[in-house]
Amino acid sequence: MMLLALVLIPTAGGAAAFAVRPAAWRRGLLVGTALMHALVTALAWAQRPAPVFGGWLALDAPGLLFLSITSALFLGAAIYAVGYLRRESHGAQQDFEEGLIFRNEPEAVFIGCLLLFLATMTLVMVSQHLGVLWIAVEATTLASAPLIYFHRHHQSLEATWKYLLVCSVGIALALLGNFFLGVAAAGAGADGAPVPLMLADLLRGAPALHTPWLKAAFILLLVGYGTKMGLAPMHTWLPDAHSESPSVVSALLSGAVLNCAFVGILRAFQVCHAAGQAAFAADLLVTLGLFSMGIAAVFIVSQTDYKRLLAYSSVEHMGILALGVGIGGAGAFGSAWHAVNHSLTKAMLFLVAGNILTVYRTKSILAVRGVLRAVPATGLLWLAGFLAITGTPPFGLFFSKLSILKAALDQQRTGIAALYLGLLAVIYIGLATAFLRAAQGEPPAEAAPERLEHRWLAHAPPAVFGLIVLCLGLHLPGGLRRLLEETAALLGGGL
Repeated sequence: MMLLALVLIPTAGGAAAFAVRPAAWRRGLLVGTALMHALVTALAWAQRPAPVFGGWLALDAPGLLFLSITSALFLGAAIYAVGYLRRESHGAQQDFEEGLIFRNEPEAVFIGCLLLFLATMTLVMVSQHLGVLWIAVEATTLASAPLIYFHRHHQSLEATWKYLLVCSVGIALALLGNFFLGVAAAGAGADGAPVPLMLADLLRGAPALHTPWLKAAFILLLVGYGTKMGLAPMHTWLPDAHSESPSVVSALLSGAVLNCAFVGILRAFQVCHAAGQAAFAADLLVTLGLFSMGIAAVFIVSQTDYKRLLAYSSVEHMGILALGVGIGGAGAFGSAWHAVNHSLTKAMLFLVAGNILTVYRTKSILAVRGVLRAVPATGLLWLAGFLAITGTPPFGLFFSKLSILKAALDQQRTGIAALYLGLLAVIYIGLATAFLRAAQGEPPAEAAPERLEHRWLAHAPPAVFGLIVLCLGLHLPGGLRRLLEETAALLGGGL
């Protein structure tokens, strides 16, 4: 029943949020539900829950890994959201282009959809049937769209429609990929019987899958889920959605929902690997991974909006995840480890960006100066986030990036390693220019640190995320290491 509880707890909380009237109770419901979900997830580490519904819902190593990331991020985001919603309700944070009137109804919708968003992401992680996984990924889009539109601004409306349109096209291609996979498995069972789209059944019958249909299915699944993951060139929704969303939503979009699509790609890769088509799938992942890093590098060095800058950084890191899996070997381990580090760091940075937006009321990098002087705690977290996201030792991203580089060099793929390092260098320069420009200097007269009320709520969650990433660079706990190794082994890699 633990698996059902993981899905039903946020579902029930989300439904209740629409009915609860007092704002304080609603916010308490948000944090309480997030805490309950985190506790049940922690119990899953102690004892892996039994499958339900005939194995349609089960928690394997990749599922537990990404579920843990999602639950931890959501708990931190929920705590941050309490202070954020208080500022909104008091009118302390207005839209930086047009004034907004905060009403009770948007907050109810916001919290309700936020909890339903958690339920749909949880369903992605526990789905072992590729059809159910597809439904869950689509549900994350529907649940998160109202969150992007929270400010009721014409730019947020445009970003919401772009998010829905582009991701829906992508998810339609993923559905076609499932159909192709079904055709590939039509006669792969015993006595020519079709193999259902259960992951375990597909892995057992993988050698008998029809290869041309399987390859076509993987391409469609990669493009379809790659759209939701933010791989270039299908990433076009991501900068707008991340930039126009409330920062707490941006943190979850970048730190959690992109991982949901990555899980879909990993499931497809598992099937290809079991069918002897790992090289074909790996080459596509390497190509898209490096291309995503290249596109991100171009936009990062010329970006003037710091939230869009963080969004393009997510495109870069999704490329790194795809590259690690494509390289294989220790690269698969590095990719899984990098997913943990990136999710925590990017959530940290988007929450800190929300603090900067509150104080400066602009997203322009050129207009933000002196964060260290105006809001010292936010400035220190901003700089720590910069060091972490660029892979500066001893933060965890340094070692996960290094693992992927080492895997490429071990396989004598020096061209890939050189291109990887070159793109990382360009991106480092672009990020350093923007981050250091914002942190240093004298704050402008328009900056108002007093707007950042409830500062412990604004600073504690990103500080905890940053501390975890730092600790993961200094020491990788044995339990997490084993889970990463188990995840990498399922992808045909490992240390």
